[in-house]
Amino acid sequence: MTGPGLRPTAVLFACGMNSVRSPMAEAVTQKLFPGQIYVRSAGVRQGKIDPFVDAVMSEIGIDMSKHHPKTFDDLEESGFDLVVTLAPEAHHKALELTRTDAVDVEYWPTLDPTLATGSREQILNEYRAVRDQLMMRIKKRLDWTPQASL
Repeated sequence: MTGPGLRPTAVLFACGMNSVRSPMAEAVTQKLFPGQIYVRSAGVRQGKIDPFVDAVMSEIGIDMSKHHPKTFDDLEESGFDLVVTLAPEAHHKALELTRTDAVDVEYWPTLDPTLATGSREQILNEYRAVRDQLMMRIKKRLDWTPQASL
């Protein structure tokens, strides 16, 4: 478990389909804490790769080409000290799966940008807003100190 002032060493981000929010959070964490925090992501259901995620993440120098959506059941790892859920269904699943483990589960309500409508640019702006909100929360929660150019 992680208390105040203690940075977790292994973090799992979870959302509905591991297509948008949780892979963004995983990639941002890997970029901000290279080799410092073990990080993975998963979804409740199997999702598909989202090209808007690729577009907005490449804007900040993150390549998402290696990401393949996976479910909680696909995870080969365990022993996370922090599970961050980004959607209500993921929160319920995480609590169910970790009820006998010494792990912190935090719910960060995060809008689903796949619901955005309008022009391509308007939709991209919704994805950027989610990306930027996640980056801000990750920096604050994991006590990031500037040393990189992100």
